[in-house]
Amino acid sequence: MRTHGWAGLIPPADDDEAATRIIAAAGELMESGATDVNIRQVAQKLGIARQTVYRYFPNSQALLVATAQHATNKFLDDLARSLEGLTEPSDAIVEAVALTFERLQDNRRFALLFAHPDNTELTAEVTATRSIAIGRVIVDHLPIDWAGHGWTDADMNELVEVMLRFVQSLLVDPGVPPRPPNELRAFLHRWVGTAIEAKSSTSTSVARAQS
Repeated sequence: MRTHGWAGLIPPADDDEAATRIIAAAGELMESGATDVNIRQVAQKLGIARQTVYRYFPNSQALLVATAQHATNKFLDDLARSLEGLTEPSDAIVEAVALTFERLQDNRRFALLFAHPDNTELTAEVTATRSIAIGRVIVDHLPIDWAGHGWTDADMNELVEVMLRFVQSLLVDPGVPPRPPNELRAFLHRWVGTAIEAKSSTSTSVARAQS
């Protein structure tokens, strides 16, 4: 059987397998310490022509985005486990924002995406419907009675949007110098946590007045 290219392995059976191998190769390059993964490097690693990679990804940025998305499920599972036991809305959301920022920054598959401020494709996706839906999965699984705190479904969507916007802002410009973990959480508690506490308090008071 022909094994030319594809790192000496049997060629992929279909387009899905080919794209998966390309994404895996890009991820391996990122993990190895490459600072600017591109189509040429991935093609060389797989022993295929650059044009083959272009069949599946129009440019290097699209490949980086796909590689990060491929790592999203494990990232979300790890984040959810880290947030277990947080039952106060403000504490949980502050920790969720801080952890998401810190882990995205430390994860090379995500960090390379945010190394380029002109990455308008990723910037637009941060508050897209899919991103909001992913954020809701995390927030909805927190051990918090959101309805009991007076939060509606629309409130929850807006909360996730605010969280994503904070994470995006921190990734694009973490500050000079960047805040250490304890100061970052104190900062978020002042400006995010207090707003969540005020919202919960107001909503609960209104609900009691109407009952």
